Amino acid sequence: MLSAFLIDLDHLLANPVFDSNRCSINFHPLHSYYAITVYAILLFPKITRVFAIGLLAHIVSDGVDCLLI
Repeated sequence: MLSAFLIDLDHLLANPVFDSNRCSINFHPLHSYYAITVYAILLFPKITRVFAIGLLAHIVSDGVDCLLI
């Protein structure tokens, strides 16, 4: 589940780093639709499944934040 925290390192590339009114889905590189597709593909191999679940759980929680903005 550590991967769910590491995905937020791309927030350091944004200016400002934190904006409470910004939806991070498709704004940050590791939160893009392309990255989300890769995370979904990582569900299939058993060796990467746990990492993919952590990454997708993070994306879902960020998606909920986007709905509440």
